[in-house]
Amino acid sequence: MQVILDTNIWVSGLLLPNSKAGLILVEWKKLSFDVVLSLYILQEIERVLSYPKIEKRLKWDKNKIKHYVNLLSLFVDLREDGQPLVHVPDDPNDSPILSLLLSSNSDYLITGDRDLLKLQLEYPILTLNQFLEKI
Repeated sequence: MQVILDTNIWVSGLLLPNSKAGLILVEWKKLSFDVVLSLYILQEIERVLSYPKIEKRLKWDKNKIKHYVNLLSLFVDLREDGQPLVHVPDDPNDSPILSLLLSSNSDYLITGDRDLLKLQLEYPILTLNQFLEKI
């Protein structure tokens, strides 16, 4: 199974390793599924991890964040960003993420983002709970 984990899953899983997002990261490390990411998502992960309150909670500096993102890029199926194939009406910043779902032919996009979850009837987008039921 090939999935896209949205930025909120990565950040939540790192901040709260015993959470459902943390469990998803553990399952990924056990090779229960493959993860597809784009440069856009990697940059977003790095940007969010660099927020002062998140840096403080993780006790990571900029170098450790950069190192994590670089390592992450080695262990996922990394795709180039292309022109957005679709438009997310409520949040255009989510358009590259939804476009990656389509261009990569991934099975699911896992997210907690409300704007993306509104599109579940049209696309294979799952919440954490829905995905955990599948694995």
